[in-house]
Amino acid sequence: MRKNSIKNTRVNMEVQRELSNIVRGGIKDPRVAPMTSVVAVEVAPDLKTCKAYISVFGDEKAQEDTLKGLQSAEGYIRRELAHNLNMRNTPEIKFVLDQSIAYGVAMSKKIDDVTKDIKEEGE
Repeated sequence: MRKNSIKNTRVNMEVQRELSNIVRGGIKDPRVAPMTSVVAVEVAPDLKTCKAYISVFGDEKAQEDTLKGLQSAEGYIRRELAHNLNMRNTPEIKFVLDQSIAYGVAMSKKIDDVTKDIKEEGE
């Protein structure tokens, strides 16, 4: 896979910053959880499409509802992005649920459990 250029990295950072501002303050949909954050954004080099990785603090139902709420508000989000960013094309946004934080917490808990068992055997 091709390495991201400096321009593409800069575009990703700007879109992520604006997208997180819009999600935090602009969406009034009650399905979108208040503890929603934009973890990462990948904008295609042609600026036509964009994957936004979303992390939601809550149970699975809250995550599904937030994803549905964001998908239904995609038109509003694209319009706000076009208004706030000076880009030739405003990318079509695909929201993807990011499970990496939950995975990291689960792995940390498993490591703590194993180290606790080892310490108990040593005593």
